[in-house]
Amino acid sequence: MAVLIQVRDAHKRFGDQVLLDGAELSLVDDLKVGFIGRNGAGKSTLLKVLLGDEDVEKGEVIHHPSLRIGYLRQHDPFLPGESALDFLMRDSEQPDWRCGEVAGQFELKGAYLEGPVKSLSGGWQTRVKLAALLLKDPNLLMLDEPTNFLDLRTQILLEHFLRGFNKAALIVSHDRAFLNATCSQTLELSRGKLTMFPGKIDSFLEYREERREHDRRVNATVIAKQKQLKRFIEKNRANASTASQARSKAKQLERLQTNEISVDEPTVFIQAPKVEPRSGTAVRCENLSIGYADRRVAEGIHLELEHGERAAIVGDNGQGKTTLLRTLVYSLNPLAGSLKWGFGVEIGTYAQHVYTSLDERLTVLEHLEYVSNSSTTRQDILAMAGALLFRDEHIQKKVKVLSGGERARLCMAGLLLGTANVLVLDEPGNHLDVETVEALAEALKLYRGTVVFTSHDRHFMRQVATSVIEVRDGKVKNYFGDYAAYLQSVELEIDSGERDRNAGSAKTTASAVSDPSGPSDYRQTRRDQRKVEKEIKNLEKKIASLDDEKRQLNDQLMSETDPGKAMKLHESIQSLVQQLEECEERWLELNDEFQV
Repeated sequence: MAVLIQVRDAHKRFGDQVLLDGAELSLVDDLKVGFIGRNGAGKSTLLKVLLGDEDVEKGEVIHHPSLRIGYLRQHDPFLPGESALDFLMRDSEQPDWRCGEVAGQFELKGAYLEGPVKSLSGGWQTRVKLAALLLKDPNLLMLDEPTNFLDLRTQILLEHFLRGFNKAALIVSHDRAFLNATCSQTLELSRGKLTMFPGKIDSFLEYREERREHDRRVNATVIAKQKQLKRFIEKNRANASTASQARSKAKQLERLQTNEISVDEPTVFIQAPKVEPRSGTAVRCENLSIGYADRRVAEGIHLELEHGERAAIVGDNGQGKTTLLRTLVYSLNPLAGSLKWGFGVEIGTYAQHVYTSLDERLTVLEHLEYVSNSSTTRQDILAMAGALLFRDEHIQKKVKVLSGGERARLCMAGLLLGTANVLVLDEPGNHLDVETVEALAEALKLYRGTVVFTSHDRHFMRQVATSVIEVRDGKVKNYFGDYAAYLQSVELEIDSGERDRNAGSAKTTASAVSDPSGPSDYRQTRRDQRKVEKEIKNLEKKIASLDDEKRQLNDQLMSETDPGKAMKLHESIQSLVQQLEECEERWLELNDEFQV
């Protein structure tokens, strides 16, 4: 196991902000690591340090001689008028046949490969960038928010690619579902310190909260003991017969110390607009057609949403999700049919066409004061601004100097401070970190109004959506199932497509096999089937046993006050988690075989 990059005692500041403070890190050649941290913590800066684009002020960054980094950047690396093939040849300095061969792994063929790359959707452009990475034969991939603007199918294809990539990866993402599917370890940057956790992000977040809760309980016990000792000392130190006891208690008091609870930033708390719940139909569409003067995107739409629904709009990029949302908020006129919102509806919109048109003369604070509910206090405004990362001097920044991401967060803050009883949200999780996305999901679940939204974050979708509307092949319709069912159907389609692509070799193999309908083959098939059934039952028993054992150890961990014993319990839990994952993966694999 080779260490590809090692960071030792790294220090770096940006103005008054400490980004790295004695940071330590080792990236080895066979692990995929999910990299998380609050916005502004310094994740992008650390990537630049690892790439050699920036230097640390103190400490060192050591690269293995064989290190070959493939870096997926967020910015656009394409030249005007350049085709995907032209870009791959320019970027990799490889011949066209080799570029075409690698591009084919990402289904880049025909017009997708030879047409203007800038005309492709964000998902297809990401496939081009990934092909460019592979052409450089990296042994360490660095991906910076790779799922931003990717549709569900492209996300799943990227997951499949990463699971098949047998080298190292460091992935910066706010998408918990994506990190859980691709990364076996989690790296957090908090207050300048790097913490590597030997498990997936969900396990890390659970462990981090358990440790904080454990430290809170220990601190409460220590504080109570300190008060008890102080009372004894004050009562007995002046008494000659008990003075020695008081001195002994004073020494004991000196040894009692509380633990510092490591919290990166003040806990994010977001509150949605306070509205009165309504009943009945919120919006009705009849024979609606949507699109533009030169292009009809979807037609024959019959749709009805009830007040209180949280409807997720799903579908591939380019199918018309954003067009539908813009039509619903009257940013686009319907091409035909009718669209009617219910009486008393007040719509609040979060979308790119809104947050790119803010009044640039105002400061952050002035904008929030202007758009917020008249009963909102200044403290509420400052709290919401802080939750969306506008703190201290940042609230006095003019809108005209804000970045695209800052404008998006400002629009979200203003929307949540308003009085809208219908929220229409286009990709609300973009530009937010993991904790803030989670806080937004919790706020929307408690919101008593109606939500219509689209997102590429599967964890967010699962948390928030109560109904699903699919935009596909020029049609818009209710999907009869929850988001988990929709996700499963897409994964089955992708799996089916991958099986079809491999059908040629499978047919060749099948033609060389004798007729499987004979008696001996039938008996063999039944024996194999019974063997699979038996293994499935044994796995189910083992999974139940491991789950019970894990629950018992978690209960012990929650009450354990000794840090050493707590760490041993945590290591035992992680071992059980790994065993559970292996058993569950095998169970799924066997069930797939059994169904086939």
